Amino acid sequence: MQAASNHAHVRIVQSRQNARVKELRAALRNGEKTDSGLIALEGQHLVEEALRSGLHIATLFIRSGSLDLLNDLVVRADTEIIELAPDIFASAVTTETPQPIAALAEAPSLALEEILAARHPLIVVSAGLQDPGNLGAIVRSAEAFAANAVVALPGTVSIWNSKALRASAGSAFRLPVIPASTQELFSAFRSFSIRSAATTVEGGTPAHQLDLTQPIALFIGNEGSGLPPELVSQCNDRITIPSPGPVESLNAAIAAGILLYEASRQRAHHG
Repeated sequence: MQAASNHAHVRIVQSRQNARVKELRAALRNGEKTDSGLIALEGQHLVEEALRSGLHIATLFIRSGSLDLLNDLVVRADTEIIELAPDIFASAVTTETPQPIAALAEAPSLALEEILAARHPLIVVSAGLQDPGNLGAIVRSAEAFAANAVVALPGTVSIWNSKALRASAGSAFRLPVIPASTQELFSAFRSFSIRSAATTVEGGTPAHQLDLTQPIALFIGNEGSGLPPELVSQCNDRITIPSPGPVESLNAAIAAGILLYEASRQRAHHG
């Protein structure tokens, strides 16, 4: 590892059609991993968080006039550093007033079975969450309250979406976010004796009365329609957050945060 400023060569690219520039542009717009397994990061905070979390930065993009930013970055010797003219840099990123740094990094990877094999795992399952801000906030809360992973069922926005990454504030680099099909997930839960709890607005066991110290997965539904009935019927339990006020339901990320706090509280007292 070495300071980025110590690299012998910073390559200057002057074409919007450069392969690396096109890869960055496509990854930021699609919000998915590239064909080569890379994720796009935009902004100094995310790049620094990725490095602190141990991710390998494959390519670092710096806007001309901002090379001083390299002084504070420690990257591997094989990291490619590309300097881009302001107009080319702006053509590749998605924010209207972008910070002068972006990157392509290797995405973290972990198998579902490795997560479920942990002692008393606590899992959050996102069932069709579409708002990237909500997903990112849930991942951040999951890390804060010591969950083992977030599982993303089909229909859930990608955690590599730039808005989701920003909302996670770096947690997505450290906490596994694993895509899985419904069938695969419930089969794995049965294999590892993990209970599942569907969040419902009413009619479920109050969160403080359900044993969350056991190996358990908390299902969070879509922002508008919640969990589909066919998914709720497959869960072992239904869990409700008691709300004395006149509000019909809570935001998905807030509900997840409350349930994760309750799980953390129970587990701390349980020892």
